[in-house]
Amino acid sequence: MRRFPALDGLRAVAAVIVIAFHYGGPSWKWLSGWSGVHLFFVLSGFLITTLLLREEHRYGKVSLRAFYLRRFFRIMPVYLLVLFLYWGLARINGNPEPVEQRMKYYLLFLNENLTGNAPFLHSWTIGIEQKFYLFWPAIAFVAVAAVFRRRLMVTLCLLVLFIAMIPPDIAWLSWPIHYVAILLGCLTAIVMHHPRGFALVRPLTHPVTATVVILGFGVVQACAQFWPTRFGQESLIGCYALAATVLLPALLSRSVLARGLGLRPLVFVGERSYSLYLIQSIASRVAGGLVPALGHRSTGFFVATTVVALLAADLMYRWVELPMIEVGRRLAARVSRPAPRDGDGTTPTPPAPVAEDVQIPRPREVLEDVAPAARG
Repeated sequence: MRRFPALDGLRAVAAVIVIAFHYGGPSWKWLSGWSGVHLFFVLSGFLITTLLLREEHRYGKVSLRAFYLRRFFRIMPVYLLVLFLYWGLARINGNPEPVEQRMKYYLLFLNENLTGNAPFLHSWTIGIEQKFYLFWPAIAFVAVAAVFRRRLMVTLCLLVLFIAMIPPDIAWLSWPIHYVAILLGCLTAIVMHHPRGFALVRPLTHPVTATVVILGFGVVQACAQFWPTRFGQESLIGCYALAATVLLPALLSRSVLARGLGLRPLVFVGERSYSLYLIQSIASRVAGGLVPALGHRSTGFFVATTVVALLAADLMYRWVELPMIEVGRRLAARVSRPAPRDGDGTTPTPPAPVAEDVQIPRPREVLEDVAPAARG
């Protein structure tokens, strides 16, 4: 598949439940919306690793310079824009110090070290991902290039390492568990890219099995609130991320529920989920100013915040994200673009954009010729 519409829909769900967690109040506690960020982590690991695997398959290797350029222009323009908005609003209110004092954390992506009253606090997830993708391509696509078993073993070793780094008996959530969630997505991509690995998960793409898996994940989502506290939040996140990895192959099926997640309204929100996530706090202030009677942390306030955030996200998606992504692609194509390989790996063919014209053999029932692959 050249695009995964259901995964765009899942990104939409992840973004909206995070907003519900922040601004929906007790009425939405059952949804466990905090888990949306870990759903993002799993999806990100899967999508970005899939694109890297396809680049390696087509060109014989992965260009780190091209990857970092694409990553920079994908993440930084909107991130810096929203950070500037936080700083500008703080200056208008006459209190820019909270943003300025923490600027080093925002710019160095040490956001997870921010305290509970910091502006732009939810950007901690961006810090986690940026640090991970600084090293992941070099480890998985340069050190162990094009060797499935070795790459699989390295990924499993990294998983074990991060799990071992989780300290016991702590009073707060430890950062290694977030990398575990991303690595589970990466592991799923590596397994599904290999023919024998795909054969293992292929039964999950059957419409009936996929429907059961998707409904089962919905049960996991609803029951997360009942997780025994004695087991710790890290174990809950780990089990949730594992459930999300099982969900991914099911969403590539032709089941009714998978196609439902691929409906255009959900895809529309999913494509704007990055900007939607970043702008949510500013949108909540705007919503509170427009409809002060709603109060804070209520269903009405959650809906108003989502609407305002989506309108702002649409503008940023059209005028910042898409143009900057295109700039990144063009620059990446200039710095390193080896000739694509033919089937025998010897005769060059005309080059084509990496994420837009990649053909990976897959079982007939899951092939689909659609738009460019989703951008992690």
